[in-house]
Amino acid sequence: QVQLVESGGGLVQAGSSLRLSCAASGSTFSINVIGWFRQAPGKQRELVAVISNQGGIATYADSVKGRFTISRDNAKSTVYLQMNSLKPEDTAVYYCNAKKILGGASYDYWGQGTQVTVSS
Repeated sequence: QVQLVESGGGLVQAGSSLRLSCAASGSTFSINVIGWFRQAPGKQRELVAVISNQGGIATYADSVKGRFTISRDNAKSTVYLQMNSLKPEDTAVYYCNAKKILGGASYDYWGQGTQVTVSS
C-alpha cells in the first residue's frame, strides 16, 4: 500500500505561483510513476504532470507545458509541482497519483486532493 498526502493548494490571483507537495509513505520502493492529476467542476480528471522512477522522465499536459515543473526528492519520498503563471483555467482539485506495475497489472494510489483556485 502507498499513502499520499498533498499540500500547498490555495487561492491565488492569475499570474501567481504555487508549489504543491505530495509526500508518499508505505511501499514506495516499487512506485513506477508518480505525479499530478486535476479535476475541475463538471470535468473529467486529467493528467497534469508525471515523472518516472527510472530516469526521471517527465510528461506534461500541453496546457501546462512551460508553466509547470514536476520534480521529486527521493530521500524525502516527495514529489513537487511548481506552478507558475497560473491561469483561471488551472482552477481544480489537484490529486497526487502513484502507479505501480507488477506482474503485468497496474495499481493506482491517490491522495485526498488539494484545491487550487486562481482568480482573474
